[in-house]
Amino acid sequence: MKTINNPFITYGYKGSRYFCDRENESRQLIEALQNERNVTLIAPRRVGKTGLIKHVFDQIERQDKHAKCFYIDIFATKNLEQMVQLMARNILGRLDTTSQSALKRLQTFFGSLRPTVSFDQLTGLPTVSLDIRPNEEAQTLKRIFDYMQQSNHRCYVAIDEFQQILSYNHQGIEATLRSYIQFLPNVYFIFAGSMQHLMEEMFTSANRPFFQSSQIMLLRNVPTEKYLSFTNRFLKAQKRTVSKADFDYLYHKVDGITWYVQAILNRAYQYQETAISADFIDKIIYELVNEQESVYENYYASLTEIQAKLIAAVAKEDIVAAPLAHEFIAKYGLKATSSVRTALNALIDRQFIYRKPEGYMVYDRFFGLWLARL
Repeated sequence: MKTINNPFITYGYKGSRYFCDRENESRQLIEALQNERNVTLIAPRRVGKTGLIKHVFDQIERQDKHAKCFYIDIFATKNLEQMVQLMARNILGRLDTTSQSALKRLQTFFGSLRPTVSFDQLTGLPTVSLDIRPNEEAQTLKRIFDYMQQSNHRCYVAIDEFQQILSYNHQGIEATLRSYIQFLPNVYFIFAGSMQHLMEEMFTSANRPFFQSSQIMLLRNVPTEKYLSFTNRFLKAQKRTVSKADFDYLYHKVDGITWYVQAILNRAYQYQETAISADFIDKIIYELVNEQESVYENYYASLTEIQAKLIAAVAKEDIVAAPLAHEFIAKYGLKATSSVRTALNALIDRQFIYRKPEGYMVYDRFFGLWLARL
């Protein structure tokens, strides 16, 4: 991997050199997959689960040249057909080589679905789309799984934002997927999701099809001491360093969530002539928040009056252990407990607020800092 201009990555995976820690989580995930256990990986958005998955897949493919790893993010899909097409594009074209015999096997296996094969101009890899007839989405998905099973590869598939399947208008989707997945001897899955209450209900409730079907992993924040060492390793090239006290200030300002820490460090690395102090960190955060102000104004305008008052109150407190308590409701002039409960549930469902063991926080930490100014 070539050296990059700024080592504090804010999107994508650029190699293990620029990946902070997660040694225990990586080992745990690799051991589970290699010992033929599916994994349910749960973490709020921006904590780093996508980076962890891609880091693990990179290690697996380095260790086993015959393994095939597929990362599929279904967050933007609205129905089962879109999910199936996404899987077809990401799996079928990359499971085989571009040889004529491989493409012929693909055409034979999916002939009735009239597969269309095109080639990515950048990678040269084939991309496959299928002609899925109405009401045949589930059967088509099974055929994709069967194709993987009959391949000569050990396959690992990560389906990110897996809770999205609950929004599909397809009766029994969980049971259908479970019935297909459990009979794939050479295919192993990571079911990743950011909505903890939905993911836990799917995989830990005895009356749900995926009950006890996978190993549960909850992804926590990278420890401060690991992150500080990682940070100073790159700052050293600029003849700079950040003290433990100042890094702790940065870390706790955004609740230790990976993407926000990376965003601040990325901007700090850009200003290479400036000493990294608490005041400098505040200036960077102010800059980053202001850049998103129009977005945050739209977020705020989309809320009902009680939702807007509640999320602003949570932002001012930073974390609220008991948002339905009389003291909190009275302090911020909120309405009846029932109205606050309804507003809180709506904000959680829309991923504006999330619940930690310690209490409730604004999901987007920069949005929370913007709200706290109101």
